[in-house]
Amino acid sequence: MLLGIPWMDPNWLLDHFHTQFVVISLIIIFIECGLLFPFLPGDTLLVSIGLFLATDKLNLTTGPNLLGLFFGVVAFTMAAFLGNVAGYEIGRAIGPPVRKHDGRIVRKKYLDQTVEFFEKHGSQALVIGRFVPFVRTYVTLVAGVSEMDRVKFWLWSMVGAVLWVGSIMSLGYFLGQTFPWVAQNIDLLILALLVLTVVPIGVEWWRQHRREQATG
Repeated sequence: MLLGIPWMDPNWLLDHFHTQFVVISLIIIFIECGLLFPFLPGDTLLVSIGLFLATDKLNLTTGPNLLGLFFGVVAFTMAAFLGNVAGYEIGRAIGPPVRKHDGRIVRKKYLDQTVEFFEKHGSQALVIGRFVPFVRTYVTLVAGVSEMDRVKFWLWSMVGAVLWVGSIMSLGYFLGQTFPWVAQNIDLLILALLVLTVVPIGVEWWRQHRREQATG
């Protein structure tokens, strides 16, 4: 069991919830992508579902496994997209009072810089940020607070959702088809995913720290 936390382990979820596993997974993806709960196993669930489909531990249709993969990608893409929409609308609702406030923690100049950033790089942030834990949870809220154009937000959120869900779930499916033994060592796969997603954040933080030291 990963880190001793049951709900972080897809095998535990599948064993305990059986046919409800997919519904619970859809809810988790929806929440992680928009309702400000970043400590949820989005990446691990997606790669595990692909793995489960490839090794027949999970069936979404009565047809071939690839058909199940297709329906899984469609369903989880919609869950991720709708989670984004919810997060965006929350951000848009609280945006005006937050942007007017200038406190010690929430500084108006930082929010203004965020608005400027989204005007220049909003589409890239929505797509690339989707692959980074924590970032994918909050980037949609920030897009709402900065009042990014709604149609543009919908478009690039959908692009990001398709790329994220499709690539991660297909990775799990490929691993399951090629290396079936991975299904028995899923904890190691999950830890590898965590390392791959956390390391870029650490590297970027280190670079930013060095830049601040150089300019300071």
